Amino acid sequence: MALSEDTPTPDSPPTASSDSARRGGVRYRRAALMGIPAFLAAGTLVMLTATGALAAQFAISGMPFTVTADSMEGTGFGQFGGLDSMPEGSPNEGDTGGQVLVIVTAIREAKLTNLCQSVEIGGTYLHITAGNKGTAVKASGLTTDSTEISGKLADFDNIEIGGDASTFDKPPVKGPLGSFGQQADTVTIKDLRQTNYATTAVRFTLPDLRMGFSSKGC
Repeated sequence: MALSEDTPTPDSPPTASSDSARRGGVRYRRAALMGIPAFLAAGTLVMLTATGALAAQFAISGMPFTVTADSMEGTGFGQFGGLDSMPEGSPNEGDTGGQVLVIVTAIREAKLTNLCQSVEIGGTYLHITAGNKGTAVKASGLTTDSTEISGKLADFDNIEIGGDASTFDKPPVKGPLGSFGQQADTVTIKDLRQTNYATTAVRFTLPDLRMGFSSKGC
């Protein structure tokens, strides 16, 4: 069989251009393979957070805020204990050592009417209201970290109290292994009031939102 001028013979060494292309291809494939695990891990974390299977974690400011609502209705409810942490050296840590023991409330789907949220800043209050004109505030994958929760009436459907929070299947997130908790199919709380240190949600829809400063909190 005839050989073209560009076809190397078995005894001829590879040309510089072919060797360079081969090394470049190896480097490209190696880089791509090394990037796959990181890409898959990042994609998995995004997917888990979006579906509520993994709670978002962040350092809290250490400034408590108040949340009130005329009513809160939720499906897929769970509660368990947790520990929130402030950044090292936070001016808000006081005598807490930068950690706050909290009640984690997790709700798969929630509706709140006449929502109010306020936080004290330098002697005044940053004030947020929503859902007070007939359209409720909606939240998916909602979690709140609270030190106090109260209401005029709390109603639970099919509640389980004292279970290990790591085994829960009703709320959007699970608690640590061995932690005491409770879960229910549904929850309704009238005249809800919370002192919170953190809130997370996959989606938070606030109709008729109003934000500003006020001399009074919620």
